[in-house]
Amino acid sequence: MAEVVKVLMKRGVLASATQSLDADTAEAVALAFGADVSRAGDGAEEGEEGEAGSWGVVEEEDPPESLVRRPPVVTVMGHVDHGKTSLLDALRTTDVAAGEAGGITQAIGASRVSVEGGGTLTFIDTPGHAAFAEMRARGANVTDIVILVVAGDDGVKEQTVSSIKAAKAAGVPIVVAVNKMDKPAADASQVKTQLLEHEVVLEEFGGDVLSAEVSAVARTGLDKLLEQVQLQAELLDLKANPDRAAAGVVVEARQQLGQGAVATALVQKGTLRVGDIVVAGAQWGRVRRLQDERNEEVSESGPSTAVELPRRAGLAAAGLPAAGDAFIVTGEETKAIVTRSASHSFRDARASKLFASRSTADRDAFLSGPSSELPTKTLDFVVKSDVQGSAEALCSSLESIEVSDDLLRVRTRVLRSGAGAITAEDVMLASVSNAVVLGFNSAAEQCNVEIKEYSIVYDLLDDVRALMCTHIRPPPNKALGSLTGTADVLQTFKIGAVGKVAGCKVLDGTVRAGSNIRILRGNAVVYEGKLLALRYIKDEVEQIDAGSECGMAFEGFQTMQADDRVEAYDPSGAPGDD
Repeated sequence: MAEVVKVLMKRGVLASATQSLDADTAEAVALAFGADVSRAGDGAEEGEEGEAGSWGVVEEEDPPESLVRRPPVVTVMGHVDHGKTSLLDALRTTDVAAGEAGGITQAIGASRVSVEGGGTLTFIDTPGHAAFAEMRARGANVTDIVILVVAGDDGVKEQTVSSIKAAKAAGVPIVVAVNKMDKPAADASQVKTQLLEHEVVLEEFGGDVLSAEVSAVARTGLDKLLEQVQLQAELLDLKANPDRAAAGVVVEARQQLGQGAVATALVQKGTLRVGDIVVAGAQWGRVRRLQDERNEEVSESGPSTAVELPRRAGLAAAGLPAAGDAFIVTGEETKAIVTRSASHSFRDARASKLFASRSTADRDAFLSGPSSELPTKTLDFVVKSDVQGSAEALCSSLESIEVSDDLLRVRTRVLRSGAGAITAEDVMLASVSNAVVLGFNSAAEQCNVEIKEYSIVYDLLDDVRALMCTHIRPPPNKALGSLTGTADVLQTFKIGAVGKVAGCKVLDGTVRAGSNIRILRGNAVVYEGKLLALRYIKDEVEQIDAGSECGMAFEGFQTMQADDRVEAYDPSGAPGDD
């Protein structure tokens, strides 16, 4: 570390050991230590990532004679509640499915399954809910084979289709598992026919996609499924060099009580050992302990295996690596620091490019003049989750929600997101920004404030949608009839036996005597009933048209206020009226 600082000082750069370096400086330091360096191209597409080489550190190709067969990495995908976790549970004879909130898998898990003949398969379990598209796509990008689980009694659904698209985009072969074949309504033939519509052609239809009919509950067809996966793996001829420095990808990262930052890493080549110096994204440290999927300590982990790297026993940095970050093993701490700096520069360059593109769009929108669109209200949120991938996916889902009426559009914005407990800092940010704090599988520290916490993604998104809807007017109530006109209450006054009367101005349409009435205060409905009296000056009238003022009295309602919105409905248009 001291040597790196000395090199920087010779270049006139005063930097601490934790400071990020720009790309030019990082390259110069790397060259000073004899490292081979390449620069990330300016023409790279946003979001483009490779292995560790995408940081600028050149990876040498492994000689063919060093390559040996490795187990396949298999990702389980499919629609929510089609039995993905239950299928894995049946395969690995553990009981994970029972512990999933709402029966929905909501974090990536990795496990190994032994098969006949002494081989193993590494499984990655990805969520099926639409909110977790990013996590599902991340799983496809690190996998060799996708098991597409489709419930035999439910067929192809929305997330089934998105899983197919993710697998095809990653160039990963699919093995179809038609699950829940123990159900009376299960129809494997119908499922296979539906898959044809999405260009998934099974072998029995002349295609090259393997399949098996299974029941995770009855534990039938599992041997056939494993056989099909092994056959697909043999066709792929998967190989890696186990006798080199390890490299791979961070599948997930989270904050865990008692361990701090924990990264789940998939080794793709080489062997990761206790004592190795690892660079994962912008974090680095010496591996002091490795844990397998059963939380048992292991001394090493070879290709196609997943292990956990607890911060206290590994990555000795202040933050979490990002899910999807590549990791590599370096020979010494100085190289780790240089590589970490290069990673920072690569990330900063991509972030700057994204920011610049957004700034350009904002500038163009400003220069193009006033928009004819509705005015927009933005609701701010702070999102914390147990794992980083869930936080990213939730942010994407939140920012895609939009509600509107004829006066206002309501959108969402995430001010901060991350993994770990909800902290006082999160609450302070929310307080000064008038934001809502959302915790997903994330406990809150004692902050003396009310915080919404969830374990089911459906509940979180439904509550956010409901909150957004409080900012727009509810749609017309068809049960009252057809909407004929609206008016605003200008003032209220009392008239003898009639009682309280609302002085109104009709904004649009027509208000007729005997109308059904709905009164809104803000966006809340405060009254639904009958128009008792309709007057113009002192005379009772049959109707008032747009632009005119009038007096209204309502049956059983005396608490109207200025600025209330009055909606008039024709009772003859109400359901059930002839």
